[in-house]
Amino acid sequence: MGELVPVECAERSIIEIRGVKVILDADLAALYDVETKALTRAVRRNPERFPADFMFQLSGGEFAHLRRQSGTSSQWGGRRYPPLAFTEHGVAMLSSVLRSERAAAVNIAIMRAFVQLRRALVGHEELARKLDALEKRYDKQFRAVFDTIHQLIAPAAPNRHPIGFTPSETTGL
Repeated sequence: MGELVPVECAERSIIEIRGVKVILDADLAALYDVETKALTRAVRRNPERFPADFMFQLSGGEFAHLRRQSGTSSQWGGRRYPPLAFTEHGVAMLSSVLRSERAAAVNIAIMRAFVQLRRALVGHEELARKLDALEKRYDKQFRAVFDTIHQLIAPAAPNRHPIGFTPSETTGL
């Protein structure tokens, strides 16, 4: 039997909130092929299994920011309450709350995605350490090369254009 959920689908669902890698309840529900309210109901019935380091609810501000990012601006329909965010441990605990073969298969795919993400992060940290050691060892003649490499491995900054009126130097305003 092939994988029910490709690891890549699970990887795309992992986001960072409060400095922690999480998957939101709606994304998990889609992966598990259940309604979001069924998933949250199962979690609410077992609060002792989901301490704060396993799962947390987004604040109103975080929820509003998430809505702006995803482009859902309609006030009618959609969610009424901020979503639940599950850490890697919370996702693993879901398999004990959602008892189905699909839940087990999805959990395996999600755990693999978290492991791949962790490996990638460790690889970047190791690369950064090696790069720092090389920088200390070589002259300033390689500064441009090292700066370029740092820019390539740094997370991409959002491409934002300034908003509002900017006076032009040529008009004297």
